[in-house]
Amino acid sequence: MELLITYDVDTTTPAGQRRLRRVAKACEGIGHRVQKSVFEVVCDPVQRLRLEAALTDLIDPATDSIRIYQLDRGTFSAARHLGAAIDARHHEPLII
Repeated sequence: MELLITYDVDTTTPAGQRRLRRVAKACEGIGHRVQKSVFEVVCDPVQRLRLEAALTDLIDPATDSIRIYQLDRGTFSAARHLGAAIDARHHEPLII
């Protein structure tokens, strides 16, 4: 499945800055960063559940927001990039 993950973490406190780094690290472990707070992820249902559980544990639900969009397969390859966009290679091994 293909997921688009966006997040907005309140960074007005040191704790919020730590949460932001942890959320980004969790997303980097499974997907490709395409913008500062946007990741494209290709995963299976079990990986999605694990990622959602990890992200739920990392955020403060009173101040932070994460949106996960499930997209049709092939959406990433059909995306149009304008400007300084990266070419995320979704179906190649992800090296961390």
